[in-house]
Formats: sequence, C-alpha cells, structure tokens
Amino acid sequence: MKRMSNTRKIVSVAVVFLIYFLAWFAEARLGTNSMLITVLKKGAVYALIAASMNLLNGFTGLFSLGQAGFMLVGAYVYAVFTIPLKRHAAVYQYYNGGIIQFELPMLVALLLAGIVAALLAALVGLPVLRLKSDYLAIATLGFAEIIRAIVQWDTLGPITNGSNLLKTYPTFKDAKIFGSTVLFPFLVSGVCIVVILLLINSTYGRAFKAIRDDEIAAEAMGVNLFRTKELAFVISCFFAGIGGALLAMFQGTVQANSFKSSMTYDILLMVVIGGMGSISGSVVASFLYIACSEWWLRFLDNELVIGTFHVPLLRSGFRMVVFSAVIMVVVLFFRKGLMGDKELWNLQLNRERRLRR
Repeated sequence: MKRMSNTRKIVSVAVVFLIYFLAWFAEARLGTNSMLITVLKKGAVYALIAASMNLLNGFTGLFSLGQAGFMLVGAYVYAVFTIPLKRHAAVYQYYNGGIIQFELPMLVALLLAGIVAALLAALVGLPVLRLKSDYLAIATLGFAEIIRAIVQWDTLGPITNGSNLLKTYPTFKDAKIFGSTVLFPFLVSGVCIVVILLLINSTYGRAFKAIRDDEIAAEAMGVNLFRTKELAFVISCFFAGIGGALLAMFQGTVQANSFKSSMTYDILLMVVIGGMGSISGSVVASFLYIACSEWWLRFLDNELVIGTFHVPLLRSGFRMVVFSAVIMVVVLFFRKGLMGDKELWNLQLNRERRLRR
C-alpha cells in the first residue's frame, strides 16, 4: 500500500513537470500573444483564486462574497510597491508623484499583498464571522464594495492614485523563467495550491470540515468555532490577495472599478462547477471557464454570411448566451459539480481499489 502511495506521488510530480514543460513549449512555438498562452496565464491566476474561495466556502462552509475586495487589496498593494521610482511622476501626475518613494522586488510585493489582505481579513472577520449563512454573504459583499469606494477616495490618492490607473509596474513579461512568461503564474499558483492542499489534509483542515458538517458536534469535540473560522477566513484572503496581485500582473494596469461584485460571482461559479470541496475541481473548472468564455466560443460573436444568407443569432453578445446555457447544462447534470467533493487522485485510488476487489 505504501509502495502504491509513493508511486502515485512520483506520477503526480511527473505530471506536474510535464504540464510545465508543455506550457513552456507551447509559448516557445506560438509566442506570448497567442490566445492559448493568454488563457493559460489567466487560468492559472483564477485557479488560485478559486481554490482560495473553495477553502472558505467549500471546506469550511462559510458563504463569503468578499473575494473581489481582498483581490483588490492585493492588486493595489502589489502595484503601489513595485512601480519604479522614475515612473512615479507620470503615474501619480495628479498627486505630485505620490508618497511611496521606494519599490520592492516582485516576490516580496506578492507576499506583502497576501499579508495585507490577511491582516485586513482578520479585522473584518471579528464582526462578520459572528454572522451565518446569507447574513455573512451580505456583510462580506458589502465590505468588498466599501473597500472599492475607499480605494478611489481622493484623500488616499497619493497612495492609491484615486480613481486613476496604476501602471508601469512589473508584469509577467518581467518575470520570465527560461524565457517563458507563462511559467511564473503557473509556479506561484502551483506552490500556493499545494500549500492549501497540505492545510486541508492537516488537523486544521479536519477542523474546517467539522465546522462545515456540524458546528454543534465540532464544538462538542473541542473545536473553537470562532477562532477556526477566523483562521480559515484569514488564510483564504491571504491567497486571494496573492491572486489579486497575479491578476494585476496579468492585466498590466489596476483600477478599482474592475473589481466589481460580478468578479466574485464568476469565481463562485468556477467553484460550484468544479465542486464544492474539491481543489482539483476548482483548478480544472477555472481553466475550462476561461477557455470557454474568452476563446472557444468567441466565434459566436462574429456575424457569419454564407453567400447572401446571414446566419441568424451570430452577433455580438451571443457568445455569453450560449455560455450561460452550457453552464446551466453542467449544473443540471452535475449537481455537485464536475468533481463533487473528490480530488483527481482520489478517483484513481478508488479505481485501484475496485480493480483489487
């Protein structure tokens, strides 16, 4: 049994390295501007964000809708602290160059983005985590809107640049690994997701699941409900902050108006499609969601004329109609999502057990 477990670990590591190699090879052949590479980079970013939300919503049972707010915090922290000093005058042109007069390395800024988001989550969690169900969702959604308004507050302009764009900070093009821009988001997201998996399989993860299944029973077994909820909330927001920073690197500019509540709904949709309680499901669903919404169905937005016949319905916006229908079909036929509460490696383990029987 132990030998089989070691074999699975070796195979898993080999598969990960194969995926990294294929991503690097695809970029080398197609170029950084190809649609495939764009989908891979954005999918890697959203895979981390969806996994962080699943940690809270799927494994702990806390229905939070504030993910976009913490992503915004992470994106702004990263952008503010990595803009080169020589570019401050151009970026903060309405605020005399801003008040932040130093810059941090990319990796340090990424880590700081997660830490600031986690500290803010610790403060927000003190009142809101005493709420449950829909009330918690409304409170966290309200927080996300409040932080978006505060960031655009003119008084904070010397730091956040108000409602103006933050730009010229390092992006994925400045974080090449072996000449590839796609490996950096894959590497950062991969490391963070592995940490989330290790946490879920630890004693803390079992406490999270106990709260999700039955709070009364969990408390009777000695689990401190509020402290455990706060821990899950802070950790989830830490990775959401890093995800927001990665999204800022992907986009190349940061503006508060892009972090609307609809972004949280998209992430929640990825979690539901992949399966509440399945990290690998969230990862798979993130790539599928980005590929379908921004690549595979894009031809539906273009009008098609065959001779003198205009194909009906094919016009701008029809892509999202078909995409919504696809999502409805998936939800109807996969009530628990694509993976349910299982992981990809657990499916292989169950198959091996059936074969032994």
